[in-house]
Amino acid sequence: MAVFAEEVNLAGYTTLRLGGPARRFVEATSEDELVAAVRKADDAGEPVLVLGGGSNLVVSDDGFPGTVVHVGARGVERTAGDGDTVLVRVRAGEDWDPFVARCVSDGLAGVECLSGIPGRVGATPIQNVGAYGQDVSETIVEVRAYDRQARSCVILDRDQCRFTYRHSVFKGNDRYVVLDVTYALRETEESQPIKYAELAKRLGVQPGERVSLKEARDAVLELRRGKGMVVDAADPDSRSAGSFFTNPILTAGQLAGLERRVAERLGPDAAFPRYPEADGRTKTSAAWLIDKAGFAKGHALGPVRISTKHTLALTNPGGAGGASTADLLALAREVRAGVCEAFGVELVNEPVMVGVSL
Repeated sequence: MAVFAEEVNLAGYTTLRLGGPARRFVEATSEDELVAAVRKADDAGEPVLVLGGGSNLVVSDDGFPGTVVHVGARGVERTAGDGDTVLVRVRAGEDWDPFVARCVSDGLAGVECLSGIPGRVGATPIQNVGAYGQDVSETIVEVRAYDRQARSCVILDRDQCRFTYRHSVFKGNDRYVVLDVTYALRETEESQPIKYAELAKRLGVQPGERVSLKEARDAVLELRRGKGMVVDAADPDSRSAGSFFTNPILTAGQLAGLERRVAERLGPDAAFPRYPEADGRTKTSAAWLIDKAGFAKGHALGPVRISTKHTLALTNPGGAGGASTADLLALAREVRAGVCEAFGVELVNEPVMVGVSL
């Protein structure tokens, strides 16, 4: 049976340890409880926030003036696909990294480079979670969700999910409540081809080569820990929402403008990261822009700071009670404004904002 409470402090449910109280809080441990809680709030005309692991969330200091439904439905089902493909259907409340660890242990490739990412399975299609050369959109077959408009459960295939870089049909749209996700994984002890140069270097292989699933997972976890990107109570830098800004994707005109700004600021021979996109645009590095705009690792503004390990993470090193969401947003705005002034590029936040905006 779902558990109900009132005035629950949301800071304890986010990796940032920030956020005010939820007017009403529902702990839903099954799909039926999840759907029923959302329907009840919709019938009452009150706002709904569906909460998973809270790892990609920035919540207002004022909290949430409606019902927060905490997704706890768990379960993993494995079925045979075509050839060496295995379909795995996972409930939204499953914790993501233990699921990845299970896949690696069971010899299922496709998500090994997504090791160490906090949060729950239900959030992965929303954000099109990705790291070290892998995105979940590469393996997702379908997402089953509760459609709040139709008031029924629906299945969206990969095309209907409209995946793009750190985006999907689910992001910025509260119509769908993710119930479970089906992944198509390859039955093998070898990883997918290693695409990411930093990971390939750590593994001592060339991009495009394969390693064992365990080697890939261990190397990714090592890299993430070195950047404070594995949640660890003993590491103040891990009290973050992960990467706070997405890597900008630039049109030809925007790219030319960045080239001019870089030459003016850093000299005519200065180079910056650039990665061609399939649509003709170019992706660059938000971390590089932040650093070259003068924001070093550890840069602080009051009780919050840029991680001492990774320029893209904004942290609350003091934990609960150490800072406020307003403090964090002030730092984010300072960084965004500094990058825009230096390079003419407007950074976009990656975490979901609840009751606040940049």
